[in-house]
Amino acid sequence: MDFLRLVPVMRRLALEAGDRIMAIYDGPDFDVRSKEDASPVTAADEAADALISDGLRAAFPDVTLITEEQSASHGLSASTFLIVDPLDGTKEFVQRRGDFTVNIAYVENGVPLRGVVYAPAKGRLFYTLPDGSAVEETGPFAKEAPGPTRPIRVKTPDNAALMVVASKSHRDAATDAYIGKYAVADMTSAGSSLKFCLVATGEADLYPRLGRTMEWDTAAGDAVLRGAGGEMIRFDDHAPFAYGKPGFANPFFIAYAPGVLLVK
Repeated sequence: MDFLRLVPVMRRLALEAGDRIMAIYDGPDFDVRSKEDASPVTAADEAADALISDGLRAAFPDVTLITEEQSASHGLSASTFLIVDPLDGTKEFVQRRGDFTVNIAYVENGVPLRGVVYAPAKGRLFYTLPDGSAVEETGPFAKEAPGPTRPIRVKTPDNAALMVVASKSHRDAATDAYIGKYAVADMTSAGSSLKFCLVATGEADLYPRLGRTMEWDTAAGDAVLRGAGGEMIRFDDHAPFAYGKPGFANPFFIAYAPGVLLVK
């Protein structure tokens, strides 16, 4: 893959999809439907998915494309693929809480090598550069040319005073019990893949997820986190986290800054 070509395409499509999403978000009430798995979907999900899919297929026609909204792609199998969640955090979108993101990632041999996470309502844009390092662009976000960026890096954690981020919509007793095993200075809640980015920027040290996710929910945020020096592992055995699994379903996981003394 030509990363010098890939990164600008992913960035531009994420911004264009964000515009489509915000036009619906800022407009009058919109319909919310339920998919077969009972998760919500809106016209914003579908519009963003169509835009990103068309753009990626035009630019990279020989690369397998997996998207949340195109169920036919879920039966595909490939070691190298592009994977898209056009609107992660639909519940946050529906409730107009702002914590939703556009996610595009490139996976090779099970590893998300490059990714972009754009939170249009928050005005935050994170992505990996062609060399794999992670940055946050500070905006305003021109489509054809990146604006000012700052390198992002996980911080060195203080295990006596950790900052933990957890899901805003999927917090449960099991997650709280696990977090309770650490010395926590403070906690914050965030929706969607923003949680990965908070660890990547050093705004949090630890993000455990003891709940259902799919690869399109995590790949882009995982790529940004890895580019910032962070890590993501399976919750049960602390084994490396891999992509391209049958059905694209994720196990429970832990995303963290190296130096956190993990417990089981």
